[in-house]
Amino acid sequence: MVDIRLRAVGKRFGDTVVLDGVDATFADRAFVVLVGRSGCGKSTLLRCIAGLEEVSEGGIEFGGKDVTHLAPRDRDVAMVFQSYALYPHMTVRRNLAFGLELRKEKREVIDARIAEVAKTLELEALLDRHPRALSGGQRQRVAMGRAIVRRPAVFMFDEPLSNLDPALRNQVRVDIRRLHDELGATSIYVTHDQVEAMTLADVLVVLDRGVVQQIGPPIELYRRPDNRFVAGFVGSPAMNFLPGRIAEGAAVASVELSCGIRVPIPPGDIPATPLPPGTAVTVGIRPHDLHRDDAGPVPLTVELLETLGSHVHVHGRIGGVPFVVALEGLGGPGKGETITLSVGALHLFDVDRGVALR
Repeated sequence: MVDIRLRAVGKRFGDTVVLDGVDATFADRAFVVLVGRSGCGKSTLLRCIAGLEEVSEGGIEFGGKDVTHLAPRDRDVAMVFQSYALYPHMTVRRNLAFGLELRKEKREVIDARIAEVAKTLELEALLDRHPRALSGGQRQRVAMGRAIVRRPAVFMFDEPLSNLDPALRNQVRVDIRRLHDELGATSIYVTHDQVEAMTLADVLVVLDRGVVQQIGPPIELYRRPDNRFVAGFVGSPAMNFLPGRIAEGAAVASVELSCGIRVPIPPGDIPATPLPPGTAVTVGIRPHDLHRDDAGPVPLTVELLETLGSHVHVHGRIGGVPFVVALEGLGGPGKGETITLSVGALHLFDVDRGVALR
C-alpha cells in the first residue's frame, strides 16, 4: 500500500474550472472520503487520482513516485463504481478472475484468490451465477471482490452504495470498512451521504466548487469547522445559522441574536482574540447542542416533529429564521407549543468571509 500526495492539482474542461489547486497528503492505509455537493469536483478528483482523467496542472505521487502522467493500469489502482460495471455474460467466478487473467496470472493463483475473496465476501454459493441472478447487494459485493482479488495499491470507490436500499446500504458500508481494515488498504471513497462520510472516514475532505475547504478527521470537522460552508455541510441535521452581534455591557461573554435574544457564549467557544462589543457575527448552533431547559434563554415555537425512535427533530422558528433542535427521547413537545432551550456550544463566523472566529 502507498501514501498519496496531491500537489496543486487542477482540472479544467474548456473554460470551466472543476478543480482548483488541490493540495493534500493521505497517509498509507488511510480511509479517505471525498465529500461535497453535486458538481463540487469530488468524482473528478477521484478520476484524476486513478488516472482516468488527465490533470490540467499540478502533480500526483504514489509512495513518492510521480504518477501524474501514468495510465491507470500503471498506477496499480482498483475502482468500485456506482453501476457495479460487471460483465453480464460472465459468471461471478469469471468476473472475479477476468482482471487476473488479463495479467496472465497462473491458474492456481487465480483459483486461490477467488476462493479467498469469495469466503471473505460470502460469495461462495454465488460463484456460478450470472449478475442478472443477483440482488443489488450481491452485485456490489462481486464488484468489491473484483477489486480486492487484484490486491492493488489503492482502492477507489465512486458512490458505490447509491443504488442500494437503506438496509443494504448500512450492511455494505460496514463490510467496506471491515475489509479496508483487514486488507490494510489505502482507500479513497466518494459520497454525498453524511452517514457514510462520518462513519467510514479516517480523513474527510470537504470540497466546494473545486476548492478544498477543510481536511481532517470527521469529528474535528464536526467540532471545529474552519468556515461556514464546512459547518453547514458536515453534520445531520445541518447546523442552524442566525445573524447576531457581540453583546455590549454583559458581565459574561454573550452574543445577541438579531431577534433580541441574548445567549451566553460557552467558555470553550469564546474567540482567543476578543471581539469588540457590537461586532456583527454569524452564530452557528448545531441541533444536538441545544437542550430543553425551562430557564433557557432561547424560545422556540414548534411547527413540525420528526420522530426517529431514540430522538426527535423539532422544527420551528427563532426570530423568523427556520431552526431545528435534536432532542433525545421517544416523546416530544406538541405542535404549536413554545419551549425554551439552553445552548451547550456555539460557533461564531465572520459575516463577510464566513471563516470561523476562534
